[in-house]
Amino acid sequence: MAAQTSAGTTIEISASNPATYNAAGFGALSYSVVGEIVDAGEYGRTYNLVTHNPLDSRKTVKKKGSYNDGTMTLQVARDPSDAGQAILVTALDSDSDHSFKVTLQDGTIQYFAAQVLSYTTGVGSADQITNATIQIELTDAIVEV
Repeated sequence: MAAQTSAGTTIEISASNPATYNAAGFGALSYSVVGEIVDAGEYGRTYNLVTHNPLDSRKTVKKKGSYNDGTMTLQVARDPSDAGQAILVTALDSDSDHSFKVTLQDGTIQYFAAQVLSYTTGVGSADQITNATIQIELTDAIVEV
């Protein structure tokens, strides 16, 4: 069985962009691990549905339309001293793409370019860890190694 847990997954960020948008280009960059991640959600390309309803057949014809490379929403224990989180905070006020590296438990690596759209703080109650929610919008395809 090839099923695996998410335990051991790391997410890293680089303020640099690759010279070439491929595994070698991304692999040549330096990254900082984003610390204290408790949930990375799901992310990846999604196509819009385009429909057409010819009068004579009454059938709905379905096709794939434009696509969006997705959104990654990170839930973290807020740690401003963490190098990866510090880059995310800086990236929030930048219009530039940043490079990301996700390493799954089985060693699979996924690289992508993205923009950081939000970094919000959640205080919660006395029995909660102060957290942050970070919205990351992928701006190009995922390169998987």
